[in-house]
Amino acid sequence: MPLDDQGTNVQPPTGHEITEAGWQAVRRDGRVRDELIVATCREPRLRQLFPWTGMGELHFSRCTEPRWTWDIPYIQPAKGGGYWVSGPLRTESVGPAATAEDAIAMVIAKLPANASPAFMGTAEQLAAHEASLGPHTRPRLCR
Repeated sequence: MPLDDQGTNVQPPTGHEITEAGWQAVRRDGRVRDELIVATCREPRLRQLFPWTGMGELHFSRCTEPRWTWDIPYIQPAKGGGYWVSGPLRTESVGPAATAEDAIAMVIAKLPANASPAFMGTAEQLAAHEASLGPHTRPRLCR
């Protein structure tokens, strides 16, 4: 177990703490519209996923470390207002959304069944973990 500067045992962060720190970083970095972040943080099924941004887009990962997963649609600002939901791959499109809440609902509708709280690790480690689980023990998202 790691020690702090005073020689005291330090608990490593939990997956929830890492995910929460990711949300705080997204709030601070200013690349995503505030209204989208606020609305997304009210949705527990997305709040449990690790957020990352790129080009004003808000992405959601099922793992906490890069390279993040690309199996969940993402939200980007639309010209003239509103949003566009794409993905999960860059070549795929879900469609336009007038409001942040509409965009969030579109992402929720496309969540994979295994979109449980973000896994501590990389996409490769997550894949190995999921492969080690039997088909009846894999986490499922209640809908």
